[in-house]
Amino acid sequence: MKRNYLVGYRVFFSLLGFSAIVTEIAVLWANGKLVPGNFFSFFTIESNIIAAVIFLVSAFFIFAGKKSTKLDFFRGAATFYMVVTGIVFSVLLSGIEGVDLTAVPWDNVVLHYMIPIAIALDWITDTPSRRIALKKGLLWLVFPLVYLIYSLIRGPIVGFYPYPFLDPANGGYGQVAVTSVCILIGGFVLVYIVTRVGVKKKR
Repeated sequence: MKRNYLVGYRVFFSLLGFSAIVTEIAVLWANGKLVPGNFFSFFTIESNIIAAVIFLVSAFFIFAGKKSTKLDFFRGAATFYMVVTGIVFSVLLSGIEGVDLTAVPWDNVVLHYMIPIAIALDWITDTPSRRIALKKGLLWLVFPLVYLIYSLIRGPIVGFYPYPFLDPANGGYGQVAVTSVCILIGGFVLVYIVTRVGVKKKR
């Protein structure tokens, strides 16, 4: 019963995440506002794609009766990225006026609230067979760091920043640096929390 529940749960939220992203693309395209380079430069979109893929792959593994420590590592990474997405949106972006972060209201709920909560619950409910070492979990920070560098380099070139707190026009590079460091510190704490989940077994 638990296996069937997990398979259904993961397939449902994978399809929900994909449908929200496809809806965003379709609506932006219909309104003549789709700029692929900008759209896929949102951390929200990237993290949700990762989450949707991991949900689907892990559902297949459960259905096939397989287990993988490598998959656990990537499940942890997807969980980390999505929880970061949810927290950053709630703290820094929710309620900002004049900034359209999603083209469709229900997509906003799905991408910024439902999927982060769903994947966190999934991680807690179906814990990895062995706790992921903190040192290994810190590798999850590489992607956000690369994303930050990418955004700051691409921003002035194309005149687009995916989020207001990454735009130097809002307080200068000093403010961007302070915000980025705060998110990084919060990310370190979150990595620690996520890696504490699991059953520690002897080799």
